[in-house]
Amino acid sequence: MTFSLGPNQYGKAGVRLVTVDGGVVTDLTIASALSGDLEATHYTGDNSAVLATDTQKNTMYAFAREFGVGSPEEFGLRLGRHFVTSQKAISTARLTVEQHRWERIPVDGEPAPHSFVRSGTETRRARVVVSEDSAAVSSGLGGLTVMNTTDSEFHGFPRDRYTTLPETSDRILATSVDAWWDHTGTDLDWEAVYDQARGALLTAFASTYSYSLQQTLLSMGSLLLSACPSVGEVRLSLPNKHHNLVDLSPFGLDNPNRVYVAPTEPFGLIQGTVRRDGATYSEGPALW
Repeated sequence: MTFSLGPNQYGKAGVRLVTVDGGVVTDLTIASALSGDLEATHYTGDNSAVLATDTQKNTMYAFAREFGVGSPEEFGLRLGRHFVTSQKAISTARLTVEQHRWERIPVDGEPAPHSFVRSGTETRRARVVVSEDSAAVSSGLGGLTVMNTTDSEFHGFPRDRYTTLPETSDRILATSVDAWWDHTGTDLDWEAVYDQARGALLTAFASTYSYSLQQTLLSMGSLLLSACPSVGEVRLSLPNKHHNLVDLSPFGLDNPNRVYVAPTEPFGLIQGTVRRDGATYSEGPALW
């Protein structure tokens, strides 16, 4: 029997980087992954082409000081291009950058100059793939938790001997949005495009009268593509954060959509891709 080395990459993951610049906090978690002519280190242990993962980490810190961070997309592109152009053996660099949200604490109606509170679990994300002659950028977010307290129904689904779920014409619809969208270019106003994409997701969720979470997913992806001409594809993963009416009849009380229990598990998971017809896009990070 014979064996050969398949696709491989290596890098530094879980790099925590926080900058304070002009009273602005930028909080990142970064992962790098480099690939190229690295067979020697696998077959013989020759490390002459291996840029140490510790060096990759140190480069991230040094670049943050020397050039600033900017947007996650911009920072990822700068790092990726550096690794590919400075290392002869490296042909492709993948950078994933996750930004954690902080907001200023209000004091007497005004934002405090140097005090911040972590803004929930929502994160902004970017993934950059740089090769010797090309670059591709995907942006995204995770943990964007949203809820509609009404204007959501779910009925008409198949029923068999195992079905117990009642049909409903009025329910709470809640989810935690996990999304990636692929850009067709790399020279963009990343802050503006991100704000437009996030705003489109929120607007579509709030304005769609939903008969299923799948319908809402398509509405969210379609509005994002309409708002962001630079995006060719968006992938969405939407867990159905169930809210079930509590049976208050044992206590002699009715419950006209007032009191709910919100179990964390199990949950439905709705995932899908919305693509712009005729668009070209790179293969960005998968959600499933």
